[in-house]
Amino acid sequence: MVQFKPVINIIGFLLILEGLLMLPGIPFSLYYNDNDVIPILICGIGISIIGFFLWYFTKTKDSIEIKKREGYLIVALGWVVMSAFGALPFMLHGSIPSFTDAFFETASGFTTTGASILTNIEALPHGLLFWRSMTHWIGGMGIIVLSLAILPLLGIGGMQLYVAEVPGTSKDKIHPRVRETAKRLWAIYVLLTATQVVLLIFGGMNLFDAICHSFGTIATGGFSTKNTSLGHYQSAYIDYVVTIFMFLSGVNFTLHYFALHGRIKSYWNDEEFKFYSILIILIAMCIGAYLFISNSFTFEESFRHSIFTVVSLVTSTGFVTSNYESWGYFIEIIIFLLLLTGACAGSTGGGVKMIRHYLLFKNGIYELKRLIHPNAIIPVRYNKKAVIPEVISKISAFSLFYLLIIAVGALILSFTGLGFTSALGSVAACIGNVGPGLGETGPILNYATISSGGKWLLSFIMVLGRLELFTILIIFSPYFWKK
Repeated sequence: MVQFKPVINIIGFLLILEGLLMLPGIPFSLYYNDNDVIPILICGIGISIIGFFLWYFTKTKDSIEIKKREGYLIVALGWVVMSAFGALPFMLHGSIPSFTDAFFETASGFTTTGASILTNIEALPHGLLFWRSMTHWIGGMGIIVLSLAILPLLGIGGMQLYVAEVPGTSKDKIHPRVRETAKRLWAIYVLLTATQVVLLIFGGMNLFDAICHSFGTIATGGFSTKNTSLGHYQSAYIDYVVTIFMFLSGVNFTLHYFALHGRIKSYWNDEEFKFYSILIILIAMCIGAYLFISNSFTFEESFRHSIFTVVSLVTSTGFVTSNYESWGYFIEIIIFLLLLTGACAGSTGGGVKMIRHYLLFKNGIYELKRLIHPNAIIPVRYNKKAVIPEVISKISAFSLFYLLIIAVGALILSFTGLGFTSALGSVAACIGNVGPGLGETGPILNYATISSGGKWLLSFIMVLGRLELFTILIIFSPYFWKK
């Protein structure tokens, strides 16, 4: 049976942290003389107190072993509960009075999706804008720790392929060294964020905008403080800086750890990284050439907008510098396909993940060989190691469910009045945690016009995609609740 006491205890601790992390936005509110100090203060302190009581009254003298069932519940409920409480400052201030809209915005933040219902982002006070971006930063680091330290323990997806190389994340060593692993990951995360903040300030951004955009970049979230996203700045320097850091944030953070310890070759020795890099370069070249030939932009602009857009979509960041839907139907089809890609496993990026695409493609090629040579044993290899059939099976199941959810989600959204392109693009963007979709939810529009039912569906899909599908789906299975 599920033990709810440890589940409530850990969720209580998460709420304490969430409440405290709301407060750093207050200095910006005071500096800009905004009117959101009281709502943030009330919510921050109130949520921390609620979390403290939940944590304190579920403490036990003896440590309780958290098994798989409790692990799934903590992971799933953690994202939902934090999104629900994180929506309160927006409601109390009155900038997003509807709980549906506030939950959607906050869930989009924590899942690093970046889909927004705000029609005038710049009208929001700075404290709330900072909290909005902070949800990205919390969620981005949360998913790294989750994927490297917790999901392997629960047996999720294709994570077993690389976790053995991560310090402290194998099933034998995770318990005593998970804290050390988290510290190292946090150090890399903070280093990347701080470096980007400094570089953006050199590019002309003020400190507030530099921090918020760095939060959105490193977490591959995409929330901006401007209505037209990074297109507002019209700066090639800023575009290139953000492109580089989006790319780095889409890389397995394990490789960053190795590189910082002198093992630079770890990047190019990793097959997923090579697949990720080559795919981005080829698609960016294709789109850039098309834009230049069609006389849409100069050569430099064609290169910059194409590489920025491709990296933004592949890493599921969702920043925009130009309206890619105006680039023609050919580009629009490529954009839709990019919504289905995803960055590297062990990164802050969402989506299917490159490792799954790579192994499915490789297995498909080998299947042709097996048809010709039925008695031959031809294992799929990744980084020179044979991949066990169980992993390929899990990846196939994940891909099937992923496409099925997109199809069913788009079908349901079509009942709310959304057209084919908008419905399909919205679901693909939300399950891939990209943010901007196509049509009515494209790069120059948002999700404000989606019905309340549609927003709840997309909120669920965002969480579903962020937590690798099975973490949520298994809770709805009757087998989960049986003894």
